[in-house]
Amino acid sequence: MAGRGFGRIVNITSLSVYMPIAGLDLSSGARAGLTAFLAGVARSHAARGVTINQMLPGKFDTDRLRSAFMGPGKDPEAAAAALKRDIPAGRFGTAEEFGAVCAFLCSVHAGYITGQNLILDGGLYPSAFEIGLAGNRLESRPRRG
Repeated sequence: MAGRGFGRIVNITSLSVYMPIAGLDLSSGARAGLTAFLAGVARSHAARGVTINQMLPGKFDTDRLRSAFMGPGKDPEAAAAALKRDIPAGRFGTAEEFGAVCAFLCSVHAGYITGQNLILDGGLYPSAFEIGLAGNRLESRPRRG
């Protein structure tokens, strides 16, 4: 990619990078580590036309999500409605929305976006700012993505 002067890498992790999921501690930790690692790698390849970004999906309408609603004594519609109440958009994301964002990040139009975490969650993550380290001091900056 760097030799050609163009490349796109999109790492798909999870909103659990920012909001760990109980019982998935190892998974959340591994995803957070990979996300942080690739953010650093992205900056070292940007000048060669290679971008590396992360997509952090929240709750999307998938078989995996729906399977959590199934089982004896469960009311799938009530369980889905309860989860949707926590999402400001009031719904789950769709595969089409996810694909469109990923396709954009892979396109020539996203050449100036690199090292970013794009949160796709219908507004679920409750922060307007990310906290990061700048030099040796902690800084707050507007949330990107």
